Amino acid sequence: MDNNKKDKRTILLKKYFEENSLVESNIASFKNFIDFELQKIVDANKVIEPTIIPHNVEEFKIKFDKIWVTKPEMTEADGSKRNVFPVECRLRKISYSAPIFMEVSAHINGVQRESFVTQIGQMPIMLKSKYCHLNKMTRDELIQIGEDPDDYGGYFIVNGTEKVIIGVEDLASNRLMVEKQKIGISEYIGKIFSEGTSFKIPHTIEKLKDGIFYLSFTRVKRIPIIVIVKALGLTKDEDIMNFVNKNKNFDSLLVNLYEFVDIKNEEDALDYIAKKTGITQSKEVRIERMREIMDKYLLSHVGSNPRDRVLKAYNICKLLNKFVLTTEGEIIKDDKDHYANKRIKLAGDLLSDLFTVNLKVLINDLLYNFQRIVKRGKFPSIKVIIRDKLLTQRIYSSMATGSWVGGRKGISQRIQRHNFLDATSHLQRIVSPLSASQENFQARELHPTHCGRLCSMETPEGTNIGLRKNLAVLAKISLDSNEEELIKSLKGLGLKTV
Repeated sequence: MDNNKKDKRTILLKKYFEENSLVESNIASFKNFIDFELQKIVDANKVIEPTIIPHNVEEFKIKFDKIWVTKPEMTEADGSKRNVFPVECRLRKISYSAPIFMEVSAHINGVQRESFVTQIGQMPIMLKSKYCHLNKMTRDELIQIGEDPDDYGGYFIVNGTEKVIIGVEDLASNRLMVEKQKIGISEYIGKIFSEGTSFKIPHTIEKLKDGIFYLSFTRVKRIPIIVIVKALGLTKDEDIMNFVNKNKNFDSLLVNLYEFVDIKNEEDALDYIAKKTGITQSKEVRIERMREIMDKYLLSHVGSNPRDRVLKAYNICKLLNKFVLTTEGEIIKDDKDHYANKRIKLAGDLLSDLFTVNLKVLINDLLYNFQRIVKRGKFPSIKVIIRDKLLTQRIYSSMATGSWVGGRKGISQRIQRHNFLDATSHLQRIVSPLSASQENFQARELHPTHCGRLCSMETPEGTNIGLRKNLAVLAKISLDSNEEELIKSLKGLGLKTV
């Protein structure tokens, strides 16, 4: 009977590994990046307007439209193009990459001047992904072209070197975490990292000894939360009280409302914030500049349009409710080592960060070249001034050195090929961004929520202990859920929006 059970378990495990790959999450992340994230990044930088344009032109716009990536190919010395396989890239010390194409158009005074498809760079392709030639090949076909049929893929080849992008563990963005402080002027502190399309901005909620709740973000430091809520359009004290907590009147909140009862409208609130922030122009300019800062940097994940201001006010009330309930001991403070409060950035997410920054570099280079030629009295074609090698070189450089955007290092590493298990372990590695030279005892400890997600045994000894981890063998990482689809399904279940 025992042998029969053992045989069944063996068959089950064998079947699982035949149908599932250990690097499946990484491959799915790369596919999501190419299929969806690339287009989102381009859409966020869709319209470009040069500041210097020819005298006889009133308005000039450059528009980026559709972007796509083909399969890996190489251009020989004679200019001919052909498909390339990973084994050739390893031997010839070249990159296994595919061209990135984009539709670009130029518009003069609202009329299209030119429209064309151009190559803007080369994208390294993950082996065994949807865009790789090895995808869906049989064992015999793989052996025939010189590939190991048992190789998992999930890595890249840059200048002939096999590179793996390590998963990075980080705190979940767009989520308030309230902690108790041992030192500092506020007993409790609430932190939220607001991550919009192009940047991640830390916001801090504090309650100082004067009993006032303060919010800080970017250059706006310690501004009373009630004033910010009023500046966003929620000016009635009763409405603020109801949106914070309809069923409970907080005494601490009443003190805050009484303190700023003189601020009756948006303009007064914006002027108050502008003066505290150090904006010293005339009142109209102060208010306008403050509006721009609030739209762009305050809770950027909610939106950056003027119509999103009231939604930001509702969100701040919701965050304040959680902060007050935590400070009064009604709900427990957050544990930032709990894995529900963590997110893992895989290859697709990290390449998305890299592409976002480097696309902006390409746009700035395009604008510089365009304006330089316009100053000479010429009107250039956009097709001529797009330098495709700029984007390619910057992506290759980050992949080759491991130096990533945001000052992070060691993101891309040379894959360890001492033996098969070593290579497999390297493909499943997760690192914490915390410094190895600091103690961070709690971050290094094994947390109960790691069970089934991270390997409880595999971590190095020495300074990196507990900071460098590995995924559990059967662990899978899900992609971000589509918010629009989620809200749609919730509305179908009876959710009502405010």
